[in-house]
Amino acid sequence: MFLALIIKLLKSNGRSAVVLPDGTLFGEGVKTRLKQELLERCNLHTIVRLPNGVFNPYTGIKTNLLFFEKGTPTKEVWYFEHPYPEGVKSYNKTKPIHIKEFDLEKNWWNNRQENKYAWKVSVEDIIARNYNLDIKNPHQEVDDLASPEGLLEQYNTSEIQIESIQQKIMNVINDALN
Repeated sequence: MFLALIIKLLKSNGRSAVVLPDGTLFGEGVKTRLKQELLERCNLHTIVRLPNGVFNPYTGIKTNLLFFEKGTPTKEVWYFEHPYPEGVKSYNKTKPIHIKEFDLEKNWWNNRQENKYAWKVSVEDIIARNYNLDIKNPHQEVDDLASPEGLLEQYNTSEIQIESIQQKIMNVINDALN
């Protein structure tokens, strides 16, 4: 409802940015109608996907920065996935995000090109997804899984190691009791 109010109050050619939780991007029902209205009445030109913990200690969920301008419908949406800095695995109260970390986005903003953090999606693709704006980074490396045979071999090896450790524990317990 907050988003609908912003769209309503925004003057023609007015610009806005909002912070929304991940669930708003893919939610159904009323959320779908809100996203449809946003895309039809505004140019949603950029979504910056923030990682977990940016708003800790208040919430640890992923959040998004949506940038839009009222007056023309959306043709395409640029996404930028904000990475953690080198050596950081999450943000928290004692290790918050710093403004300097947005230099990647600032450098990309006026010279937009697809890269490992940025990609664009046409509004037609978004409509085909029932206005689901939760579109994953297509440049993100996918974990390489071993073949089913390789996974089964790893499982069997782990099972043998576990049985061996269990037997050692049982031997220690038996020795202690005797």
